[in-house]
Amino acid sequence: MDKNRTIGLLGAISIGVGGMVGGGIFAVLGEAVSLAHGATALAFLFAGIVALLTSYSYAKLSVRYQSRGGTVVFIDNAFNHNILTASINLILWLSYLVTISLYAVAFASYAQTFFPDNKSEILKHVLISTAIILPALINLLSASFVSKSETYIVAIKIILLIIIIVSSASFVDIQRLSPLHWGSNLSILTAGMIIFVAYEGFELIANAAADIKNPVKNLPRAFYLSVSFVFVLYILIAIITVGVVSEDKLILAKDYALAIAAQPALGHAGFVIVSVAALLATFSAISATFYGNARLGFILAKEGELPEKLDKEMRDIPIYGISIILLLSLIIANSINLTQIAIIASAGFLLIFFLVNISAYKLYKELNANRIIVISSIITSFLALITLLMYTYKTNYHAILIFASFIVVSILFELSYGVYIRGHFFKRDY
Repeated sequence: MDKNRTIGLLGAISIGVGGMVGGGIFAVLGEAVSLAHGATALAFLFAGIVALLTSYSYAKLSVRYQSRGGTVVFIDNAFNHNILTASINLILWLSYLVTISLYAVAFASYAQTFFPDNKSEILKHVLISTAIILPALINLLSASFVSKSETYIVAIKIILLIIIIVSSASFVDIQRLSPLHWGSNLSILTAGMIIFVAYEGFELIANAAADIKNPVKNLPRAFYLSVSFVFVLYILIAIITVGVVSEDKLILAKDYALAIAAQPALGHAGFVIVSVAALLATFSAISATFYGNARLGFILAKEGELPEKLDKEMRDIPIYGISIILLLSLIIANSINLTQIAIIASAGFLLIFFLVNISAYKLYKELNANRIIVISSIITSFLALITLLMYTYKTNYHAILIFASFIVVSILFELSYGVYIRGHFFKRDY
């Protein structure tokens, strides 16, 4: 059976690390600093704990259900294929749309630093749109280019982040990390939940489960090692960022905070190198998300949860799916600010991961899973989601409304399209 499996342990870990260290860290680092202040590393620690516990559920479920459907298959097997699961799957598809928008806004923020009139709103929207349109065209022309180039881009991003950590370590001012400069307990925890989107990519390993060699051993290892590596990497980046640059500078340039953090050790060249790397990272993350979400849409369309046109392909490329994602991403990215996009994306994935953890609990006997760990995963993901929603309700009511509308639209769409137009759902066959 392993003859047809082409991905080893290192390749599986690369998928997880690549999914997490995409555009997220470049997009949300400044958001974390604005809330947690000197405790930004703690915010990444809290988010990492939620990700690490949830990775246990994913590891168990991936070994049992090895298919390209990943998250979709897990929830379906736990709750059966019905309106609830269809709505959840649509929320997952929409959450990926939001991450594309997040990366596009981050791309524009870093790109604007290269223009003299970098405060121009028109320029900002042109750059945001360019960051979405070009990756869409690449996916339409050559999807294979996206998957082949991603490995090299991931390596560049990791090497760059390690260089920043090593070169900046001696510039850290420990006083900036002291509790005197921390945000409140609630704001630190909330910062971790807002930036949770920077961790969500580990779940992509599940989509590759059917191609991973020796899955019983390698799948759990890939999940735990990739999340643990990124966990440590993010905490070190947070320490460096807060420790080497004054907070007022970071807040002033929070949309490109990592580039500012590279300046004390590497000078202006460091700023430029990080900015270029951020453009490369966010651009590649958009391309990869287009690639993955178009194929998720293809799967959902085949099962009657999205319009039939989305299950049509030309040269193995889901052109209608890519076109719909392009249109919706352009609307979201050009109408919602970075903070709101980060909140909505993180809330969406926290909700999905909460339901995946519940799925693991419902199937724990079949999965031979440890109930205590799974229950801990359920509790932490639920508390993380509630904390984010409660804080956001008080401080950014508009973001809550948008997130709630995503849920309502997903349910109403499945009620109308999935039942009354398609008439029934088909049995999944991955």
